[in-house]
Amino acid sequence: MATDAPSTRPWPLPTSPWVMKQEWHDLLFMHWPVAPDHLRPLIPAALALETFDGNAWLGIVPFHMTGIRLRGFPPLPGLSAFPELNVRTYVRNGDKPGVWFFGLDAASRLAVTLARRWYHLPYFHARMSVGIEGGEIRYACERAHRGAPSASFRATYRPSGDVIRAQLGTLEFFLIERYCLYAARGNTIFCGEIDHPPWPLQPAEASIELNTMAACHGVALPGLTPLLHFARFQNVRIWSVREV
Repeated sequence: MATDAPSTRPWPLPTSPWVMKQEWHDLLFMHWPVAPDHLRPLIPAALALETFDGNAWLGIVPFHMTGIRLRGFPPLPGLSAFPELNVRTYVRNGDKPGVWFFGLDAASRLAVTLARRWYHLPYFHARMSVGIEGGEIRYACERAHRGAPSASFRATYRPSGDVIRAQLGTLEFFLIERYCLYAARGNTIFCGEIDHPPWPLQPAEASIELNTMAACHGVALPGLTPLLHFARFQNVRIWSVREV
């Protein structure tokens, strides 16, 4: 995977082959500082909740994906392109930092079903739309998953500055340069490796019309303007999850 910037991976690539590739587009990273005591009860005891300058962080990330394919197969109709929005925080198992998802909403019923079964992630089916006009992204998500708590998001956002690369030790690096995810099934914790070039981040502007994506998972956001970053594109490779 070629890139014009050095790798920021904190550990070597897995020795097993990747199983899936995805292309991510027009990502808005929204982050709020949250008291660690508010998130700790929502995270499995086997994982450490990570903080930066004393704060835990809650992220909401809308984007859309294309080029989704399994290794050795072409992109499949109905499964190769759709919007996704995730709600997340940051955890660690031993010396390996990663992402913990409270919820992932996606517009593909099939993708939701497969991700729940294979990756043990809390995916939800949602009615979603993405429109791009004059450099602005108009994004809407309305959860439609049977039996799940309702959740909605509507916003317009755009980049507002030049591309930067997050530097090790900065808050941006802590929040965004992550190379694995954690999931749970009962008391069993799983880890899934991912790989990508360093993120091409830009400062962002956003007008958030409606956002109940965190509240539906029991997280109250502070009444603060979120920290915003935009990324136009990212290439991602994904490995199978394994028990830790």
